[in-house]
Amino acid sequence: MRRALLAALTVAAAAAALVALVAGWQQEHVIRVRATTTTSLYATGLLEFLEEEFKRVRPGVEIDFITVGSGEALRRAAQGDACLVFVHAPSLELAYIRAGVLERGAIFAYNYFVIVGPSDDPAGVRAAASAAEAFRRIYEAGEAGLARFVSRGDNSGTHVRELSIWRAAGLDPRGRPWYVERGAGMAETLVTASEMQAYTLSDIGTYLKLKREGRLHDLEVLYTNSSELINIYSVYLVSSCAGEEREVAEEFMEFVVERQDLIAGYGADEYGQPLFYPARERLDELKRLWWSLAEG
Repeated sequence: MRRALLAALTVAAAAAALVALVAGWQQEHVIRVRATTTTSLYATGLLEFLEEEFKRVRPGVEIDFITVGSGEALRRAAQGDACLVFVHAPSLELAYIRAGVLERGAIFAYNYFVIVGPSDDPAGVRAAASAAEAFRRIYEAGEAGLARFVSRGDNSGTHVRELSIWRAAGLDPRGRPWYVERGAGMAETLVTASEMQAYTLSDIGTYLKLKREGRLHDLEVLYTNSSELINIYSVYLVSSCAGEEREVAEEFMEFVVERQDLIAGYGADEYGQPLFYPARERLDELKRLWWSLAEG
């Protein structure tokens, strides 16, 4: 009896030790995936939300998001510092696709850019018929000492779109005293614009999130046009990524593309307005618009 008891205790102890060993190994064996991302996707919390949902079906994974502008996100990918890239700058993306840095790209979400500014709108942006006209009005008001404009100034997707609007208006504000190049992410740029009572271009998602949090005082959407200012988000696999990290990166990429129902409801307010829209219902149209922006 005593021997049987000792044997049972020995087996139980061995089993417990094995369970602890396996649990310890699982805890230590976390697969990390490096992903560079545009600031708007991270500042709104969307990517962290998608990561948490992904980890429900794929535990033992950590996505290390490196939050920078789209231009820097792509540059780091080219250096081999990331396995996934989340961006919204088609003209920049196309160059890296053609260089062989990016592969298996997919559009997964979209929203819109908006021109925001002080509620008294000294440049009269509310009356503009196009984004280019809105920027011309801001330029004229800036030259008259009536307005200021805060630019991301960081080669991000938003900055690239802003510069394309200035080109369409036939104007170059860089170097003008009223034109402030912030060199920062979207959230920081919006807060600066709010503090300065200035205009800026923003994606609607980041603006809405900060506005709901009470961080943007007297900063309102003054111009928007859903077809003219479409903002398209894509995810890519980096061609140099290999091994276990690549396998999990592919899984996460597929999860983001397939689970667009999660994007549809993310951050919606009491009126049902989300921060982003899933791309699935308009995918063919978005692809055409992406090419237009990439080659334009």
